[in-house]
Amino acid sequence: MAKYEALRSHILPAKRGKALIWALCGAATVLVSITFAATGTAQTGNKQERREQVTPEVDAIEAFVEAFNARDVDSVMGFFAADAVYHNMPSAPVKGTKAIRGVIDAFVGPAEEIDWEILKIAQVGSTVLTERIDRFVIKGKPVELPVMGAFDMADGEIVAWRDYFDMATWQRQTKPD
Repeated sequence: MAKYEALRSHILPAKRGKALIWALCGAATVLVSITFAATGTAQTGNKQERREQVTPEVDAIEAFVEAFNARDVDSVMGFFAADAVYHNMPSAPVKGTKAIRGVIDAFVGPAEEIDWEILKIAQVGSTVLTERIDRFVIKGKPVELPVMGAFDMADGEIVAWRDYFDMATWQRQTKPD
């Protein structure tokens, strides 16, 4: 936190334009430093570069993605706490495994293939963050969606899952021909 306070006190007296750019770059550096220093967990390049020991939470999310890639909805559902919340950010959140399964079935069902690639994964406290490319083949048509996911974990289960993506990117690729 001292690093953050030093950053803040340094940019407040500065002029707006350059200070804003410097602050954004500096804040990103501080956030990344805090993220990796807090847990010692980071991954890049599809499991190639790992830093220290991977946590059980990170392992769980990697297995969760593997279950999606296998189109195994029953296994996917096994990762959720009974009262979990799933919020696909462009849509309204849903709560409970029955409602979550309904949303998951809606996009897994029509997909002939699913291949979610984790580009980066990190953990802050009990939250696992993923930068992914979610790939689907729907009606013979490839769909690629950049996604940022946040998974809040408790007792080895997902208690909240938030995915952030651009709905227009999804709609453009899934519209009927």
